[in-house]
Amino acid sequence: MTKEVFLQLLDELLELEPGTLTGNENLKDYEIWDSMTVLGFIALVDEHFGFTVSTERLAQAKTVDDLVALLDGRVSYK
Repeated sequence: MTKEVFLQLLDELLELEPGTLTGNENLKDYEIWDSMTVLGFIALVDEHFGFTVSTERLAQAKTVDDLVALLDGRVSYK
């Protein structure tokens, strides 16, 4: 999956217009980034990438790019 497609999935999860996220956004700037959205993110990763994100690493994520980094290279930048 490309980063662009992954960001589109995050746009949908955060109820944003497609193409809103670029990567450098701070998660705390989005009121919707709460415990339910975090669970949605975990489910999204499981569904599309087939693994469970470490909750410890997820708790440390501060930006959208931090979320991308949690995928350990499973996102391409093409």
